[in-house]
Amino acid sequence: MKVLSLTEPFATLIKNGVKTIETRSWKTNYRGKLYIHASSTKIPKDYRSNKDLMSLVDVNELNYGNIICCCDLVDCIQMDDNFINEIRKNKNEYICGLYSKGRYAWILKNIETLDNPIKAKGHLGIWNLE
Repeated sequence: MKVLSLTEPFATLIKNGVKTIETRSWKTNYRGKLYIHASSTKIPKDYRSNKDLMSLVDVNELNYGNIICCCDLVDCIQMDDNFINEIRKNKNEYICGLYSKGRYAWILKNIETLDNPIKAKGHLGIWNLE
């Protein structure tokens, strides 16, 4: 299975359907089923102090070190000014990512929570769990 590790609260925001776009500095050609792993890294201070972001998630729900949901990665779009201006209209989505010209928006659909999270060690990039 293909897996992407994210720091919390972003993994849980995807699991809860609040975040449907993952922003990255790099593009991917991969399309298909993608599992989301909540890394064991604690929430960085700059995210913890972002009241708007943290109001979107219950910190008691965070699930460090586990694969918590799956989704379909359906597109990877290089951001331009028009794309960013459209995303700004959805405040919750906008505050869940880093939107700037030249970065990439990974579009996630069909998000499904796993009934039983899978303990795993995270990795950089898209990685395989057998």
